[in-house]
Amino acid sequence: MYDTSVPSAQQINLETYRDKVLGCWTGKNIGGTIGAPFEGQREVNHATFYTQELGGKPAPNDDLDLQLIWLLAAEENGIYHLNERILGEYWLTNITGPWNEYGICKANIRNGLVPPLSGSCNNDIWKYSNGAWIRSEIWACIFPGSPDEAAQFAYFDSCCDHCGEGIYAEIFTATMESAAFIVSDIREIIRIGLSRIPAGCRIARSVKLACESYDKGIDFLTAREAMVKDSADLGWFQAPANIGFVIIGLLYGEGDFGKSVCLANNCGDDTDCTAGTVGAILGIVMGRSGIPEEWIKPIGESIQTCSIDTYGRNNLCDLPKTLDELTDRAVKLALAAQRENPTLPQIVPLPENITAEYREKLLNSEPVIKRIWSKSPYELTFDLPYGRFSVDYDNGSEVVPGESKKLTLKMSHVRFIEKVGSFKLLLPDGWMAQPAAECVFTVKHSHIAAVAMTLIPGDFTGAYFYLPVEIRLCDRFNPVVVHIPLQRKGSVSHNTSQICQDFYDAADRCKSRNQKV
Repeated sequence: MYDTSVPSAQQINLETYRDKVLGCWTGKNIGGTIGAPFEGQREVNHATFYTQELGGKPAPNDDLDLQLIWLLAAEENGIYHLNERILGEYWLTNITGPWNEYGICKANIRNGLVPPLSGSCNNDIWKYSNGAWIRSEIWACIFPGSPDEAAQFAYFDSCCDHCGEGIYAEIFTATMESAAFIVSDIREIIRIGLSRIPAGCRIARSVKLACESYDKGIDFLTAREAMVKDSADLGWFQAPANIGFVIIGLLYGEGDFGKSVCLANNCGDDTDCTAGTVGAILGIVMGRSGIPEEWIKPIGESIQTCSIDTYGRNNLCDLPKTLDELTDRAVKLALAAQRENPTLPQIVPLPENITAEYREKLLNSEPVIKRIWSKSPYELTFDLPYGRFSVDYDNGSEVVPGESKKLTLKMSHVRFIEKVGSFKLLLPDGWMAQPAAECVFTVKHSHIAAVAMTLIPGDFTGAYFYLPVEIRLCDRFNPVVVHIPLQRKGSVSHNTSQICQDFYDAADRCKSRNQKV
């Protein structure tokens, strides 16, 4: 998973690193709390400070909630044992949020459309939205100064409920946040983030528009309107515009913590997300010690949750309750990661030592990151005792009885040399496959064997059919059978608009009670 071409000679000072992790979570709480009363509003806001009566507690925020579950997953499994399937299971078990891509992810997984299918299928409205990039800080804190490592885990995370631009958005924020542990210049941090996403994607377009507006001396309101106009075709609550608002906040705030988070909030739309991410990035750059006390005191040190299901789950009772506890547990995971991966910058009680060569490498990650860009959003993977089997659907899992569906069956990570095996579709009566239902493959160690098939499904009852595929290896008498899900086209509709509207109606009622006069 990690790049071993450059042994680590880099050092990050432990005390400074911990201060930055605590600053990250503090900034996240501050920005999320500032933005909470304005979430979903499309007009320009005019906040200059908190507008709620807080009583020493931050506003609950799913942006932070979700990361507590990823923390738990890493602690229980080990950071380098995580993948998208494991994160999907933790999501299904522990996250309550029924709205938008969160609910679609859970419904897809229940029906066998596990990550990345859970993010790419039945998700046309929300696949490019904001649910992933808002929860990227945990990967940056575990991999400080290692944006390529943060990017890979950001992919595992984001493909649970997003694809395309929704994934690029989290890769962008995770790599910026990871870089911010060793780079303090905001423009350099932005360039590092841009180097990890395709130059022609909509996220990159929004980031470049924000930078161009600032460089031309365009005022804040005009820059904000340009961003709204540029993303109008995507609609609201979508990642490109909101990532653009993050960059506007960072640039137009010009290093002032309070001004930056308020400007991101004042752009409107998904305000708790934009202000929270700006707060987290500046919290990393400045450290907790650099955040003005006037922003910390009103919200205190606690973590308030709103979307975690603790019923019947004893381990969730042990989730961190304070920012200090979350910080200590994130630091412990980072130290464990560096023991497992010696190429990471080492977090040590010694002065920081990051070489110029390493800093230069932060802007040159194309070989690593392109492996992430090339991942198919429609490839379903099964781990077998002797390798990895996957099926790559052509444009998703939907089928129409009697119409052709292209599938590519693959075997990889086989631990033996020159093995012959076979894939066999166990077809019901009335189903056909071309060129045949059974195909033989030969795979060499570390190579991928791929077989293209055309499936012509017969009729079936219900929305889903789980097609058995038998996999044999030449010297194994017992076959392995997996079931690949097929979804009848037009039979599934995940319309979460009313759930979303009910959520924001309830939020508006809460805001009217808490808003200062």
